[in-house]
Amino acid sequence: MIRPLPKREARRGKIRVQPVAVPLHQSIKIGSYIVKQHLMGNKRYPLVLMMEPLFRCNLTCNGCGKIDYPDAILNSRISVADALASIDECPAPVVVMAGGEPLLHREIDQIVEGALARGKIVFVCTNALLLEKKLDSFKPHKNFTWTVHLDGDREDHDRAVSREGTFDQAVSAIKAAKAAGFQVNINCTLFNNADAERMAKFFDYTKSIGVGGITLSPGYAYERAPDTEHFLNRRATKELFRKLFRLGKGKKWEFTQSSLFMDFLAGNQTYQCTPWGNPTRNVFGWQRPCYLLGEGYAKTYKELMDETDWDSYGTGKYEKCADCMVHSGYEATAVMDTISNPLKAAMVALRGPRTEGPFAPDLPLDNQRPAINNYDELMAKNLEMLHSEGRANNLHRVSQGS
Repeated sequence: MIRPLPKREARRGKIRVQPVAVPLHQSIKIGSYIVKQHLMGNKRYPLVLMMEPLFRCNLTCNGCGKIDYPDAILNSRISVADALASIDECPAPVVVMAGGEPLLHREIDQIVEGALARGKIVFVCTNALLLEKKLDSFKPHKNFTWTVHLDGDREDHDRAVSREGTFDQAVSAIKAAKAAGFQVNINCTLFNNADAERMAKFFDYTKSIGVGGITLSPGYAYERAPDTEHFLNRRATKELFRKLFRLGKGKKWEFTQSSLFMDFLAGNQTYQCTPWGNPTRNVFGWQRPCYLLGEGYAKTYKELMDETDWDSYGTGKYEKCADCMVHSGYEATAVMDTISNPLKAAMVALRGPRTEGPFAPDLPLDNQRPAINNYDELMAKNLEMLHSEGRANNLHRVSQGS
């Protein structure tokens, strides 16, 4: 998310594969924050606050493990006051509104406005089904970006979200948002049925409709996703992204992530995840240990940071983390590596990820602890908590977009 060197054309034959799509003022803001944390000697600090104001969604995507909850939980939401208090708690310069579908939250515009007023860089992730209807509730801002979920071309995306016509609605919404003066990116998740050549053509297409940047990631193997057969393992992830980046030579696709994270996806970096880099706040509290794994919850951000057993999680440490290469865990690692090794990051940004030759060594999995299935226990505790707080009832039912 930061630039290792100013944007410029590379020498002939060394054309950059991936210009950075983050605006310069945002890159400076994030970079200054990271340098400050290093100078202060902070070893653990957040880069992005993942805010999930609700879990309710208007789609049922095949690879999503975020919405498999009873109605009492799906009907709960984080209030504006609680959301802004959480933003005040967590010093991350970036706030990402996710879910669920954030635009189903009746007061999401107030949460966005409050975050922007606090100087945060704000992204709202949306499937865009309600975006055109809700656009008038928001104002363009230099630190505000829509991130529209698009997992490929019309055929691929509609299959991924299990609803025909969704791709066309999303594209229409992207064009409408751009026409209204908003910054628009896309979020693209790849699974083992992704075809690199189709994805390359899709990325070319997104440029033609004015998409500012692409957030790209392999899918995480959610245990409770409707389709658990199409998640990528680490080897398949590296091979897919190498093929994709080979096809992207000279295309100048703009990715929102750091050059070293993209190099990691191509199998050229050996990284451990940084779960505290993207702390997650949802209707249950602060999720432990990361955005992808919900194995407990803290009441405050400080409790999350101080009392979570971070050393128990990560590739080679925990079975559920074995194949994860998702940006929410590894982008922070790559950004910290950029600060520590700016020349390496600059060379990757200049030349693009290496797509030939041996892969970097994988972290050993020999001593990882076995996966724990505590879903039922956690759901019982969470339901009890929501009922005790009066948040699991019809008085707090979220908007259904009407």
